[in-house]
Amino acid sequence: MDNSDVVVIGSGPGGYVSAIRAAQLGLKVAIVERKALGGVCLNIGCIPSKALLRNAELVYLMRTQAAEFGIHAENVTFDYNAAYKRSRQVSERLTKGVSFLMKKNNIAVIEGHGEVANPGEVQVRAADGGTQTISTRNIVLATGAHPTIIPGMEPDGEKILDYEDAILLQQLPKSAVIIGAGAVGVEFATVWSAYGVEVHIVEMLPHILPAEDDEAAAELSKAFRKRGVKIHAGTKVQSVQKTENGVEVQIAGEKGEEKITADAVLVAVGFKPNSSNIGLEKVGVAVDQRGFVRIDDSMATNIPGIWAIGDVTGKLLLAHTASTMGIICAEVIAGLPARKLDYRMIPRATYTQPQVASFGYTEKQAQEAGYNVRTGKFPFMANGKALGYGEPAGYIKLVVNEHNNQLLGASLVGPEVSELLPELTLAQANGLTVEAIAQNIHAHPTLSEVLMEAAEAAEGHAVHL
Repeated sequence: MDNSDVVVIGSGPGGYVSAIRAAQLGLKVAIVERKALGGVCLNIGCIPSKALLRNAELVYLMRTQAAEFGIHAENVTFDYNAAYKRSRQVSERLTKGVSFLMKKNNIAVIEGHGEVANPGEVQVRAADGGTQTISTRNIVLATGAHPTIIPGMEPDGEKILDYEDAILLQQLPKSAVIIGAGAVGVEFATVWSAYGVEVHIVEMLPHILPAEDDEAAAELSKAFRKRGVKIHAGTKVQSVQKTENGVEVQIAGEKGEEKITADAVLVAVGFKPNSSNIGLEKVGVAVDQRGFVRIDDSMATNIPGIWAIGDVTGKLLLAHTASTMGIICAEVIAGLPARKLDYRMIPRATYTQPQVASFGYTEKQAQEAGYNVRTGKFPFMANGKALGYGEPAGYIKLVVNEHNNQLLGASLVGPEVSELLPELTLAQANGLTVEAIAQNIHAHPTLSEVLMEAAEAAEGHAVHL
């Protein structure tokens, strides 16, 4: 292939977005992908999982609230295989969309395993064993991450699953143990429990969603217990043994030791970077002790002309983080100034029922960081739209800096709270006070009114409390 200005290795939400932005800026771009355009997110991650979560939401509504809404139906069945097929259709549609965008922006798509041969060359090995070398002025590493594998719990696709196995299941087990209660673990717990799977969640740390506010975790725990999910927090997994009919999981916690028998285990204990076998050692790209690629604010590695974005850097393993990093990287390569990212202030969302969302500091973290803080909290129980939806559980809590009355963070639990984050992150990024949020007029009735009410509460004069 002819010389390129930029070669992107990996076509996930970081890689393909970076490639498009570079092409928009007039650069000649190639992208290398060994599996499918769109990467994990579009094919086996965030997109198909959200399709499944929507199915689960409707199933749970029919199972538990249909009569409340005046819906009476007999012999209703729930076909998980149909839900699976729908999730694949959604994924495939978006993957085709990425392919179209590559053609539209004249980006060369090269199939195969990409490896840095030297700072100015990428070697691509195709599935048939053939190789080609691409010369380029810039290499962008967007290789992502893969699930952490625990010795003795290696996935087999049947009884011991990782997230890829779980997303591609066409028939659900009758019972399952989920090891790890981060976003992946609790989202699968949401889907599976809606379809009647007996679910156990085992989390080593004191509560589920350990990166979120304690109150938010407690609220989700309450909702999970209501739907029959059994939570074992502050509990370690001692062993997983496959049996003829399933698995036996030995756990130990405050209540002592316990053996859980189930059809399957999902191991969801985090991710490791895809930084091996891509030539980094050969050219001296610096990585940390966990293997994540070290970068500066412009996404540059220690080797000129080699850049890294997304999960492989370990900054914040979220698709929208990767996309933003990809745009910044492309702009810097094209000669534009770098925008400095504050990774703490990037929004985070977990698509359980109720949803959990956040950004910035929790109340506890802000206090530990030395801030004088106050909070404003408002429940969805007092919101007309949430009551009309039949989903009044949850609240919004704003963490406010006493010094300047600006947001330090927020914790949200409730219906569609992921959609409420942009107003708060925009306010924080532009230095708006909590008073400005309180004075911003919100349409009535809307879920977003809870933002205004929480801001009013932080100011000491909530109207509806």
